[in-house]
Amino acid sequence: MGCALALALSQSPVSVVRAADEADAADRPIALSHGSRLILERLGVWAKIPNTPIETVHVSRHGFGRTVMQSSEHGLPALGYVSSYSQIVRRLAHRIPAVAPGNLRSWETGRNGIVLRLSDEITVRARLLVLADGGANRDWEYQRDYNQQAIVAEVAVERPRHGVAWERFTSEGPLALLPYGERYALVWSVRPGTAASLLAFSDADFLAALREAFGGRMGEFRAVGQRSAFPLWLRRGSPSPGPRILSVGNAAQTLHPVAGQGFNLGLRDAWELAQMLLDAGREEIGTDQFVARYVRKRRADRRAAIGATDFFTRVFSNLLPPLAAARGAGLALLDACPQARNFLARRMIFGARALP
Repeated sequence: MGCALALALSQSPVSVVRAADEADAADRPIALSHGSRLILERLGVWAKIPNTPIETVHVSRHGFGRTVMQSSEHGLPALGYVSSYSQIVRRLAHRIPAVAPGNLRSWETGRNGIVLRLSDEITVRARLLVLADGGANRDWEYQRDYNQQAIVAEVAVERPRHGVAWERFTSEGPLALLPYGERYALVWSVRPGTAASLLAFSDADFLAALREAFGGRMGEFRAVGQRSAFPLWLRRGSPSPGPRILSVGNAAQTLHPVAGQGFNLGLRDAWELAQMLLDAGREEIGTDQFVARYVRKRRADRRAAIGATDFFTRVFSNLLPPLAAARGAGLALLDACPQARNFLARRMIFGARALP
């Protein structure tokens, strides 16, 4: 998100210094909403990012209940896209000035600014510090351990469905299959013990387990690439952890991957902050009033995305029989009510304001 923010402010009166570790970004598929495509187009990088469109999203669960969302219902070329995270970061970084020679070690806030100390003893004076480091060193206000791990891999199927993404809620967590070139990107949320077993399985046993969990809508699963897993948490911090400091993206919140909202929410964080900085006077940047205004502007979008992903994860992973019937009825009702379905889709595409 730091790259997106810096690029949005390039060639503007706002001076930016980016201090970052230049380690390679993870080469993993990531789901982008159509709203994120619009932001990346405005940043001038979208045309060079390889992607696979998602025109239809099929949501289902074991047993009764399913709903389908289609881009044609919204007059859009696609609901979203699947791309490589490393490609996105590379394209953004290629367009912005080189980073400062050193990582951020500490800072000291003063009345008129903030002094940043980098790892090689370089000092930078600024009016505002924006944390976009993924939140690895944050003291979170709130954390929820979902007791799930996400198995990620690429899989090949017998009968691929062009432009269709699948979200299937299983007894242990959501299972997503996203079209990614000629294959599908798998994000399979399961309990930690199940994750350990799935990682230890042979390819054939893993594909058999996946077929049992997902069903036969695309025929047999024919191949699987390298598998890995990571624990799933909800982590929420303050968007302003201190005077003259703001945080964006995963430095402000880390979400469950259900519905693919984390990256898209973070990109909206960076875009809205960039627009505020471009509109602000020099003396206003970093003041308490400026910081408070950003927090207010992002509050509804953050709460909606955090609340939605947390709700879907907890409700659809709960094994209580009364909830199972309610889940099925809820999906069926959503499918039968175009207005509600379209409102939910637009929230996922454009954020809480449901506007491009």
